[in-house]
Amino acid sequence: MNQHYLNNILSISKPYLKRTFSRGRLDEFIGALEFIYNIDNRDEIVNKVIETYLKFIKEDYQRQYQGANKGLNDFIEQKDDDVKIIWGDCLSVMKRMKSESIHCMVTSPPYYNARDYSCWDNLGDYFIDMRRIIRESYRVLDNHRVFVFNIGDIFDNDNLVTKSVWGKRRLPLGAYFIKIFEEEGFSFVDDFIWDKGEVQSERHKSGDKPYPFYQYPANCYEHILVFHKHRLDDTRYPCPICGTLKVNGNTQSEIGLRSWECKNLECFKRSKSNRGKRFSLKTLMTQSHQHTEHEIPQNFIKKWRKDIVKFSPVIKINSKGKNTLGHTAPFPEDIPEFAIRMFTYQGERVLDPFGGSFTSVIVAKKLGRIGIGIELNKKLFREASLKNIHKCLPPTLFNSKSIEITEYDFEKE
Repeated sequence: MNQHYLNNILSISKPYLKRTFSRGRLDEFIGALEFIYNIDNRDEIVNKVIETYLKFIKEDYQRQYQGANKGLNDFIEQKDDDVKIIWGDCLSVMKRMKSESIHCMVTSPPYYNARDYSCWDNLGDYFIDMRRIIRESYRVLDNHRVFVFNIGDIFDNDNLVTKSVWGKRRLPLGAYFIKIFEEEGFSFVDDFIWDKGEVQSERHKSGDKPYPFYQYPANCYEHILVFHKHRLDDTRYPCPICGTLKVNGNTQSEIGLRSWECKNLECFKRSKSNRGKRFSLKTLMTQSHQHTEHEIPQNFIKKWRKDIVKFSPVIKINSKGKNTLGHTAPFPEDIPEFAIRMFTYQGERVLDPFGGSFTSVIVAKKLGRIGIGIELNKKLFREASLKNIHKCLPPTLFNSKSIEITEYDFEKE
């Protein structure tokens, strides 16, 4: 029976497979399916055929990019659950990564001139650098996946008109970034407002002037922006019910998201009007993972049910005025936890291009994902960051002897 199902899938799909793969590549694909002859369950046969097909399609797409570095990508793809740290400039690193090799991205970038180690001559130069990074992020992020981006508006001088103190104003970084993300191919999905509570700010302190035009609010919130990547892909994908490639293109269910309809009359499931299953590459991914082990806790869903969410910033300065984390701009675990729980499955790769104190990779490890953090300032942050990772990931948390932190120094390439 198992041989019959697989041969039937291949027979019906043969004309489409010949259009998709070269002769040698098709032979590789057929050979990669040999193990399926040992499977008896029909649904599992279909799932394994689809899984193998998607793997081959992804490999062929990734080969189109010639800039990948083998050593770097071998490090990223190592089949282990180590915490992975890459030291180097995130733009340079990502340019050497395989296309669509990351399942989720989450970060909080350096805010314009908010720290001594991240300064630009003017706001225009800042956004030129950020745009390049966002463009490369689009390439390395897997198709139909999500980038969660935390940014706050700031009060500063854009240095585009005047460098005088009078040039200071509210800079709506969140609004600017939404425009850049969309221009670089992403689709804006949501803007969660992170209510940080009462934060330190001098701008609203005009107690001696209780008059109009002197009153300004304290800046006590930041944006948690959610973006989708939907690269329009006209590659034919197999029906999730019968596993064959006898499908027709339907329409775009979202901008850049191609959908398909099964035209195999022998498919195991058809509508009352004899219509075949309608699906997309995104639904192949999401619907195949709807199992108990991937359920999101109800209390967590409730926490993020509204788009205004309140939780405290990281307290990094102790009572003695000492920075206990060694980093001046850490962000709380709540943000990467939101991204990872909502938009990934266990075992998938999560990238933070601005690693900082590596909160994202810490949370990824806790949730059974592979966290990868890129950080430029090795000399400035390495000692404190490694200490923080070991503090947040004690071996007792995982019933193991030690937490392995693997490092890759891109600057030595």
